[in-house]
Amino acid sequence: MSFELFVALRYLFARRRQTFISVISVTSILGVALGVASLIVVLGVMNGFTTDLRDKILGANAHGIVMSADRTGLSDAPHLIDKIRQVDGVRGATPFIYSEVMLSTPHGVKGLVLRGIDPQTAPSVLGILSNMTKGGVADLAPRATPEGAPQSPPGVIIGDELAQRLGVVVGSRVNLLSPAGQKTSAGFAPRIRPFIVVGVFSTGMFEYDSSLGFVSLDAARDVLGLPEGAVSGVELAVTNVYKADEVAERVTRAVGGYPLYTRHWMEMNANLFAALKLEKTAMAVILVLIVLVGSFSIITTLVMLVMEKTRDIAILMSMGATKGMIRRIFMLQGTIIGAIGTGLGYALGLGVAELLKRYQFIKLPHGVYSLDHLPVLLQWPDMLAIGASSMLLCFVATIYPARQAASLEPAEALRYE
Repeated sequence: MSFELFVALRYLFARRRQTFISVISVTSILGVALGVASLIVVLGVMNGFTTDLRDKILGANAHGIVMSADRTGLSDAPHLIDKIRQVDGVRGATPFIYSEVMLSTPHGVKGLVLRGIDPQTAPSVLGILSNMTKGGVADLAPRATPEGAPQSPPGVIIGDELAQRLGVVVGSRVNLLSPAGQKTSAGFAPRIRPFIVVGVFSTGMFEYDSSLGFVSLDAARDVLGLPEGAVSGVELAVTNVYKADEVAERVTRAVGGYPLYTRHWMEMNANLFAALKLEKTAMAVILVLIVLVGSFSIITTLVMLVMEKTRDIAILMSMGATKGMIRRIFMLQGTIIGAIGTGLGYALGLGVAELLKRYQFIKLPHGVYSLDHLPVLLQWPDMLAIGASSMLLCFVATIYPARQAASLEPAEALRYE
């Protein structure tokens, strides 16, 4: 053990004449510990919310879409899908039709975001179709009927919030009304087609569960009055969601560029995730102030300790201790206080985060949030940043008291003692 560390530990843990300084030291440690623990818990909850929201968005939507700028749709979708699937980083691709219709039942009418999908390839791109609460995407395929029997209506999959609102279950008959309509001898009339509810999904997000529906491509073309083979675009899934922008650029080059273009999930949800990132940063800055308060207490502790140990400092300097050694003694003492506070903060913060994750004792109101409990996701970069910032603030707090201690003159200090 070095001389400076030995003296710093003696000053920190030895019984003092002035217990008030010890109280301030404990307060400093607790201030740093509470700040670190608060940062760990809050950033863990923010990461949990962001990750949960991202997973739900990517479950109901593809990682990227390829569409045409001339808004006429894609005329040669099968050939285009083959090109997209050959791009490095693409895990799957499927055609889709997107439109807005009205869903009519005996219990009411509701606007519906209608998405026509291919029942065979869509589950490999849209995660929501692989985790249905009732029914399955395979039921969207046309059903075989006995010869001479009337053709059964096509199937539709809706969200559980919409099903509860309109009072429908699997097997219920509903009608879809297209705003495009059709011309008749009596004038313009909406296009109406009957459907059978064959599945119900739940994402946990009210926006999707209350206004989204899936039908087969052929059924979507029929209700919207689109020509055979017409699709709105191609949805794709990538192997690494964080590199969706790079894959999107490669897909754009592969399909030949304009009028075709590619958009990825980070671009389509940029405002939402930018707001979450800003909120996380703001919360981190606010909570760092708690650590800053603890570091100010360290300054008070060291200043008062220098005043108490003036004679000891003078004697050490008379015995040959240099100004640098005196400076390091008090800097080590403040750093030890910061290290103890940071360690206690890690223990407290990680313990609370683990309890929140395991027992979920803080419940959230259903219908307001996409979860019924606080999600916690601890990321090691955040943990390292919290520890580094805490130790840095504590170290900076030691500089002024340590310089004041090193600037004492032994003769002057002993004269007035």
